[in-house]
Amino acid sequence: MSARKTARLRRARKTRARISAAGAHRLCVFRSPRHIHAQLIAPGAAVLASASTVEAGLRKELKNGGNLDAARAVGKRIAERAVAAGIERVAFDRSGFRYHGRIKALAEAAREGGLTF
Repeated sequence: MSARKTARLRRARKTRARISAAGAHRLCVFRSPRHIHAQLIAPGAAVLASASTVEAGLRKELKNGGNLDAARAVGKRIAERAVAAGIERVAFDRSGFRYHGRIKALAEAAREGGLTF
């Protein structure tokens, strides 16, 4: 495993420890060069909702799954699903990625969709 990935996972572990100590629902984000994924996870580690550029509905409307437009679409969709599940307050788990670019776009779209974090 590269040093870069090891450092990212170390940052993610620290963040997740703080979130689990708070006992909050977390909005977990993962990005790859081609896609972006978001999951809403309960404190007991059960996945309540998810959204991704791999889904058939998003794939048809997006030309590329690895850009800002795709991140905004996933953020909007996960916010809709979270509000439908009755969850409005979450902790943002960026999985050790920098709060920049696609991660930031997803977070802002989720906030616009009704989530607070």
